Amino acid sequence: MKKIAVLTSGGDAPGMNTAIRAVVRRGIHKGLEVFGVENGYKGLIEGDFIPMSLGSVGDIIHRGGTILKTSRCEEFKDTKVQKRTIQRLNDKEIEGVIVIGGDGSFRGARKLTELGFPSVGIPGSIDNDIAGTDYSIGFDTAVNTAVEAIDKIRDTAFSHERTYVIEVMGRDAGDIALWAGVCGGAESIIIPEANYDLEDVIDRIKQGHQRGKRHSIIVVAEGVGKGMQMGKEIQEKTGFETKVTILGHIQRGGSPSAYDRMMGSQMGALAVDLLTDGKQGVMVGLKNGQLTHTTFAEVEKVRHKIDLSIYELARSLSI
Repeated sequence: MKKIAVLTSGGDAPGMNTAIRAVVRRGIHKGLEVFGVENGYKGLIEGDFIPMSLGSVGDIIHRGGTILKTSRCEEFKDTKVQKRTIQRLNDKEIEGVIVIGGDGSFRGARKLTELGFPSVGIPGSIDNDIAGTDYSIGFDTAVNTAVEAIDKIRDTAFSHERTYVIEVMGRDAGDIALWAGVCGGAESIIIPEANYDLEDVIDRIKQGHQRGKRHSIIVVAEGVGKGMQMGKEIQEKTGFETKVTILGHIQRGGSPSAYDRMMGSQMGALAVDLLTDGKQGVMVGLKNGQLTHTTFAEVEKVRHKIDLSIYELARSLSI
């Protein structure tokens, strides 16, 4: 193998640039030519390949987002488009591709492998919702961003004796809400993976008020429901002033944490090693503290599971 390409796809995540840097520099270290693909699968279809050098990835380890840019591309789901894309790669003599993204991105990578073109995936998603790995790049930074926001909001909640509902990202996964809620000392955490009763949340607020607590923080994952509606209902049923803050895309941006830089570096290098060793159709991952790899087929088949023991811990600590 002499030439490989790397692309980022789906939602951006802090640490993607770190992984790009690792892929490029590990590849060059092993004597490969490395190409960056701009705009994800859209760029792969259109042939937006740019040669990457050691200098092209200088000073990006600390930057959020992705220098290669990213997009979602429905067109790539067409088998005819996939075959044309492989022909375009063959014409450039590119022999393998590394895809940094989430489970949707890996479905595209799996199709490439099934059609005979080697691909390896690196998990990059702030939601940490990818099966086959305990960790995806960007999660730690997103949680730190959410915790910092909760800490600041708590100051105002205390000063004005208010209840705050804080909505964080996590369409189908409650990892950000759970971790940020525990680390931010939230009174209640609402996630898709655990049944919740708003009446229980309201009772906990009232019980806290009876023992002298004058402010409360409720953290809710966006996939459960609308924070604005919850805030309105809580205020109506408790009589306590309730404000709602939706953190939104602020959680996606920002300089990656040290942990995300370490994971991006390690996973990026391992992806290159796997590709040059003849492994394909696999995703790099972290399991039980060890770097490993899982087939795309397994990633699609198995569903991500949250650690509900942390949820029970949160409930016991927020009494």
